[in-house]
Amino acid sequence: MPNPRSRPSRLVALASGRGSNLRAILDASRRGDLPVEVVGVLSDKAEAPALAIARAEGIGAEVLDPRTYPTRAAFDEALFARIAAFAPDLVVLAGYMRIIDAAALAPWVGRVLNIHPSLLPKYPGLHTHRRAIEAGDREHGASVHYVTAELDGGPVIAQSRLAIEAGDTPETLAERLLPLEHRLYVGVIALAASGRLDWHDGMPRLDGKPLAEPLRHDGQSTFIDLPAQSRAPRPE
Repeated sequence: MPNPRSRPSRLVALASGRGSNLRAILDASRRGDLPVEVVGVLSDKAEAPALAIARAEGIGAEVLDPRTYPTRAAFDEALFARIAAFAPDLVVLAGYMRIIDAAALAPWVGRVLNIHPSLLPKYPGLHTHRRAIEAGDREHGASVHYVTAELDGGPVIAQSRLAIEAGDTPETLAERLLPLEHRLYVGVIALAASGRLDWHDGMPRLDGKPLAEPLRHDGQSTFIDLPAQSRAPRPE
């Protein structure tokens, strides 16, 4: 992991949709809260608004159409070849809606992050807000994890939580969670870009020590578990 004092970490984002997490990353970088340079945005959807966000910022934005490849593995091999061309230090999934082939992912494990709208290991996959409400859960949240071959199953780095309120619907719950997701993701990326968070022997490490439990984010500005003097910068 590069030292951000010498240069920002180069970051590539994969996105299939509106790009709200990409927007949060770009805004935090512009404020100086996140020592990254977004060098590329790749999508499997030509109409994805995330591509328009990237192009408006002068960032290389490319589309790979899965329908033009004979297999999922062939598509992912081509995808990671394009990622490699940007020479990134980090890859972030920012609303990327495809399962990644294990063989294509393997050389990149430990450099790819994802944010998922549930308190993993609860509710991998889709419809997490509805599933949490239907289960009668009292709280919900978001998790940032390293991407591995298992769907939403990589080691969890950090989580943010919020209470499920009486009368919540999947839509209201998603709306209240989204700002917390943005702050959580920016905070974790900041730890990775600073070199404090890394991957070693199949596990995440923080400050050179194995991360035994996910960090807890307060949903606003800091990781509760970190000493005050070393907490990640505040993403507004």
